[in-house]
Amino acid sequence: VYRLFSSKIGILKSLLDVSIVGDDEEVPMAQRPHVQSLLRAPDARSQLAGFAAVTVDVNRRVAPVYRILVSAAGTDPDAVELLDELTTQRQQGQRMIARSLARAGALRPGVRERDAADVIHALMSPEVFRLLVVDRGWKPDRYERWLTATLADQLLPPDPPPRASGRGS
Repeated sequence: VYRLFSSKIGILKSLLDVSIVGDDEEVPMAQRPHVQSLLRAPDARSQLAGFAAVTVDVNRRVAPVYRILVSAAGTDPDAVELLDELTTQRQQGQRMIARSLARAGALRPGVRERDAADVIHALMSPEVFRLLVVDRGWKPDRYERWLTATLADQLLPPDPPPRASGRGS
């Protein structure tokens, strides 16, 4: 096995790569058709819901391996480097979401693209998934609903209140 992967970190990296995208194709997550489709979605709330679903899928697959990587990073410089690389890739992907929302004019007034990227990065993190789903026992669909609602609440303007449809007006 070491001949194929060169080290334990090589094995871990390969496991993470497959776990993140869900297969062994050499297509990065950001270039996958379903991600590209979400980035072009005209409705910001649907876009956030779609990315919340992607986040849940990824975190369900990655959580056990990610935990091993974080633990290894406490003592292994190669693990630190891999963790930093994954974090950078995640930040780049999440910045694409913020950029898409900003370009569509969908961000709440006063929320800059950079601020949106920070909020997305924090809320979609594997750490928040682990805290709520693994540690607190939330079902993944509950986490997905919470994530969608929280992202929308933090990033998008509030929905206008429904208009009363009374006959006497």
